[in-house]
Amino acid sequence: MRFSVRRLDSMTGGVSMCCLTVAALIFTGQVSAQSGIPTFAGDVAAIMQEKCQSCHNPEGIGPMPLTTYEEVYPFAPIIRDRVVKRIMPPWHVDKNVGIQNFKNDASLTDQQIDTIAAWVDGGVPLGDPADLPEPLEFPSGEAWQLEERLGPPDLVIKSSPYDVIANGQDQWWNPVLPFEGLEQERWLKAAEFKPSYPLGKKVVHHGHAVLLPEGEGRSVALARYGVGKSWEIFGEGTGMRVPPDGRIYWNLHYFPVGAEGPGDVVEVGLWFYPEEERPELETVGEVLFRVDGRDGMARGQDIVIPPYGYQVLQGTHVLESPAVVHSYRPHLHMRGKVMTMEAIYPDGRKEVLSQVNKYNHNWQISYLYADEAKPLLPTGTILQFTSVFDNTENNPLNPDPEQWVVFGRRGVDEMSHAWVGITYINEEEYARAVAERRASQEVLRVNQQEEN
Repeated sequence: MRFSVRRLDSMTGGVSMCCLTVAALIFTGQVSAQSGIPTFAGDVAAIMQEKCQSCHNPEGIGPMPLTTYEEVYPFAPIIRDRVVKRIMPPWHVDKNVGIQNFKNDASLTDQQIDTIAAWVDGGVPLGDPADLPEPLEFPSGEAWQLEERLGPPDLVIKSSPYDVIANGQDQWWNPVLPFEGLEQERWLKAAEFKPSYPLGKKVVHHGHAVLLPEGEGRSVALARYGVGKSWEIFGEGTGMRVPPDGRIYWNLHYFPVGAEGPGDVVEVGLWFYPEEERPELETVGEVLFRVDGRDGMARGQDIVIPPYGYQVLQGTHVLESPAVVHSYRPHLHMRGKVMTMEAIYPDGRKEVLSQVNKYNHNWQISYLYADEAKPLLPTGTILQFTSVFDNTENNPLNPDPEQWVVFGRRGVDEMSHAWVGITYINEEEYARAVAERRASQEVLRVNQQEEN
């Protein structure tokens, strides 16, 4: 959430000049479609709906709504700058390496960027209002995002209240509460992490709700949250086994920037498969793969970043069974710039699966692989993660490049791990998945040949 607040500060500093400039352009800039210049009504509004308005609406986390021409045009020059530099919408995956097929790709295409730039350069014309797309309806900030797709949650769990202090410092809330509401073991299909509205959405940076079952030596990560990742739906035929008894361990990280309030409560909505239905595959959800503190060292002991310097860390993890990777979510702090996830296969081949090369700690985006692009990894595969820290003045998020930086929970300290959505499978399931993937790729290849 810090990103939105800071971005608003940086944007509003030049708004007066921008408004004067844009007002002058609008006065002379009602360009017709015959000129070839894109218009808001005919071209830009649809892009805003597809890529911007999920955050930039009256109920969203964006600092200003961008749902109408009147709301957009004062910010047109700044919007142009942000999209041309690919700062907005937030999508930090390197587009030149690794898997590029994602379910939740929020980035703009080159054509969309060119359209916005040409629209601003051409005088931000409105165009024919009759060409405007139907306005979108936005759910209340209090609503469940998944409710339209899945109906209301089957079960809602709540944290105990926390009094948020507006001191601009990292704060944590770790209540442990009984898990209640299930009469028997169920299989989880989807979960959504919902900070309170409006306070929680402003100040909760990331968090976890983990079930510690009674009498079991395991934990069940019911839901994990970060700004940019609030829900998860498991793939068809995949679920998480949830016992009926235990305790919920809440780990909530607050970063209030001038916002405070008493008794903030976070909720998690759970959607289950029908009773007695057991999905084919059991997933463990997002799993933490550490990059810091490897090779027997205490966690974070290897993070020592000098003033005006850099550091590179690597962590390796051997898979003891085949696995399907559903998602990738790096976690660094304010000096973090790059994290790469590579697969080193048993035959020695090495493949970059994904690389986030413009990491921004203010966002905690989970990159969801498309079904046909999910990595299928055999037993013995090494997942290798490489993190790069930038403690120089070239890092715009760096609060002070003169400081030595070591491991710590605060945003101004550092840590390094990845949350990987992963399902471990057996050898038979792996062989079947590989065969199905090859068959679908062959069908795609034949179809492409016929089209050509």
